[in-house]
Amino acid sequence: MPPEKQSALTIRILGRDYSIACPEGEREALLNSAEYLSRRMHAIQRKGKTLGVERIAVMAALNIARDLIAAERRLERQEAGLPATDGEITERLSQLQLHIDSALKEPN
Repeated sequence: MPPEKQSALTIRILGRDYSIACPEGEREALLNSAEYLSRRMHAIQRKGKTLGVERIAVMAALNIARDLIAAERRLERQEAGLPATDGEITERLSQLQLHIDSALKEPN
């Protein structure tokens, strides 16, 4: 299989420009990813502590990784037919309780 064609793309993250090799067809996804990362890094920077860009990047990466793992777990639970979140579990239990109460109130 021939190698995928790539072009250079300049992205801006936390006010800094980076030239990145980008596979054809991935430009929009890479731009969206860079914008998302930049927003997450800005949020960390705005919290007031003076941190270097490297530390901000690591903290953003850890937060994004945590979010990804949580989303993967929710998806796995949904695919298994289980409630994805505690809120959904609570809602399902409330629905079951109402169903039980309704069944107990019905005359035989």
